[in-house]
Amino acid sequence: MADAHEKAELYALDISDAEWLSAPGSASEERVEIAYLPGGAVAMRNSSDPETVLRYTEAEWRAFVLGARDGEFDLQ
Repeated sequence: MADAHEKAELYALDISDAEWLSAPGSASEERVEIAYLPGGAVAMRNSSDPETVLRYTEAEWRAFVLGARDGEFDLQ
């Protein structure tokens, strides 16, 4: 898990020029968007609420992606 200093630095980054990406074919007004940040970090937001942005360190994002691939978040 990221330490407080690492998270503070991540949230201090200016991401006003970030390139937001969404899944191909997600033309809906409400979709998840991600932006790749320096050092392998990732920012995530909902397109209908672009001011609320979550930021993940490289390790946190890697753990999330591997968990998703492994089915940890599959709906029952």
